[in-house]
Amino acid sequence: MSTNNKVLALKYRPQVFKDLIGQEIIIETIEKSILTNNIPNAFLFTGIRGVGKTTVARILAKSLNCENSKEFSCLENKCNNCNEISESRHIDVLEMDAASKTGVDDVRDLIDFSRYGPTAAKYKIFIIDEVHMLSKQAFNALLKTLEEPPSYLKFIFATTEVNKIPITVLSRCQRFDLMRIQSKILFDHLKKIVSKEDRKIDENVLKLIVKISEGSVRDSLSLLDRALLNQKNDSNLLNLEQAQKIFGYLNKIHLIDLIENILKGEETNVLDTYRNIYSQGIEPKIFLNNFLEIIFYLKNFSNMKNFNSSFNMGDIEITRLSSLSERIDSKTLLLFWQFSIETMTELNLVSNQNLSIEMFLIRLMYIKDENSSYMEIPKKIDTNNIETKFPNENNNDSSKNVNQAVNQIKFSTQEVQDHLIKDEKLNKKHEIKSFEDLLDICKTKKEIELKFELENNVNLVSFQDKKIEISFNENLNKNFIKNISEKLLEWTGKRWIIMFSKKIGFKSIKQKNKNLEKKYIDDLKKSSTYEEALEVFPDLEILNVNNLEDND
Repeated sequence: MSTNNKVLALKYRPQVFKDLIGQEIIIETIEKSILTNNIPNAFLFTGIRGVGKTTVARILAKSLNCENSKEFSCLENKCNNCNEISESRHIDVLEMDAASKTGVDDVRDLIDFSRYGPTAAKYKIFIIDEVHMLSKQAFNALLKTLEEPPSYLKFIFATTEVNKIPITVLSRCQRFDLMRIQSKILFDHLKKIVSKEDRKIDENVLKLIVKISEGSVRDSLSLLDRALLNQKNDSNLLNLEQAQKIFGYLNKIHLIDLIENILKGEETNVLDTYRNIYSQGIEPKIFLNNFLEIIFYLKNFSNMKNFNSSFNMGDIEITRLSSLSERIDSKTLLLFWQFSIETMTELNLVSNQNLSIEMFLIRLMYIKDENSSYMEIPKKIDTNNIETKFPNENNNDSSKNVNQAVNQIKFSTQEVQDHLIKDEKLNKKHEIKSFEDLLDICKTKKEIELKFELENNVNLVSFQDKKIEISFNENLNKNFIKNISEKLLEWTGKRWIIMFSKKIGFKSIKQKNKNLEKKYIDDLKKSSTYEEALEVFPDLEILNVNNLEDND
């Protein structure tokens, strides 16, 4: 480890692979590739901030160019290459920050520099940090060299947003996803550093640091630095409450108190608790995210295993959550979750987000008492058992009140009668036993469009109870199946199956009528009456035949 007097994040920055924590699988893979001389053209390290992407890149560069690369132990007696790379002055290892050099010209300079072989080491290595910041043109300029670089050239990329890197670049790299550091591993790491610094600190403060850092080693060391700076000496240890104020951390106990007050309907206490949280500098969106976290723990408390081993909650918080989760039902929690999500969207629309949060908390107090039973319509009202209480006869407004009561009874009775009449109409179903019955009911119900489709564009194959089979017709309306199914359900109270068949089926009503009309005309042309008419009118043409008996 470095022994300089820098901040902890730099002072205890790993210099060799064995100093890295929580990335054992990745380190093992890299070491095997070096030992077997199966080294990819480009490495890509991705992960959240502070898990060691740039650190791994620098250690990898040292491992590739180390004079003792087979041992990976250049710690105490550094070789010249490792020493120069650690001090960022090696001529063959170039580190570039893509956040400040994003253009295609910067990449072209890099490519021009790559044409010359290494001077003092085995490989020429380019480390590009925050590689996702490169422009599209810069990525395109890099593609060819990245895919087929000279044998002495290696690329090492680091990024926090791998989704912004073009897929054409990703496919040319060997990708390594660095994981968040587990809470227990990070906690032990912080304890070792405190011991090396010859300092003492409350373990609850260390657990809070682990919780806030969310798996980031750099964040945890920065927070530890702040805690040690605010701790005057080892005899005056920083307590948990003081640490929470220093870090600006929202104590979950306040949120649990807030939810309990919401359930009790104590509006004053709810608003006072929230305003106290807001005065600590907690932004409304951060408050809502923490509120959602508590709702999640309450809903899933019974299903979460090893809760006590988690650094997300303290013992007091776990006890309070356990007690509260037994007294609140899932329906209420799901409603709280839904309204919280909706309020998140609402915050983007209002100018004063603080007022929106206060109204959100007030609404939650009314949600818990809501009952959807008022939405249920009673099936039957027994008007014979309605009790009417008349006021005292001495009351001057007695006649007025009696009239109101009678009117209310009359109105309720009329509602029941209307409801029963409506039900009777709905319950009056029709029987459809044939295709002709279907046409008749369409005519009766004035479903002209449906009747037109049935007569002109339907070729019936078979007609059975609750099942109609027709042949495919290109002229048929695309909504015909949906319309006929809905109407049959409405008219008969049964669900019908409408099927398309490969069979030709019977001719449509329209085609039958045309054939019948043609037969009438042909029969008439064979008659003596037609021949006599032709003698009088040589240009005679028969367009239609009308049966007068049918008209009569």
